Amino acid sequence: MIGYVMLGTNDLARARAFYDPLMELLGATVMAGYSNDKRVFYTTGAGQPMLAVGLPWDGGKAGAGNGTMVALSVPTRAAIDAMHAKAMAAGGKDEGAPGVRGSDPNGFYAAYFRDPDGNKLCAFRVGPP
Repeated sequence: MIGYVMLGTNDLARARAFYDPLMELLGATVMAGYSNDKRVFYTTGAGQPMLAVGLPWDGGKAGAGNGTMVALSVPTRAAIDAMHAKAMAAGGKDEGAPGVRGSDPNGFYAAYFRDPDGNKLCAFRVGPP
């Protein structure tokens, strides 16, 4: 149902330095033909949802939405741990270390963080490790 989500940035080079290694963990690549000096689109394949990061179309300053969050489905708990660590190393802000949320130890496992522009992301998996 969702084709793509776009997050705003004020510095595309900084955003790429943050997102490129995270998307690599998900097996996503930059979509040639869609990406340029104003925005970058990541996907895991044709017909799959995309994550885009770009400068605002109106030329104004990008800002994180209050209450807005993008949740990324991640295949393993180890990959969530790695994604959170890479996000922190790349200048992200911790919003919730990796761990089980709720009472089911085989249920919802997630990490929460913000990118350098303040956009909130969640890396999650539902199911056993």
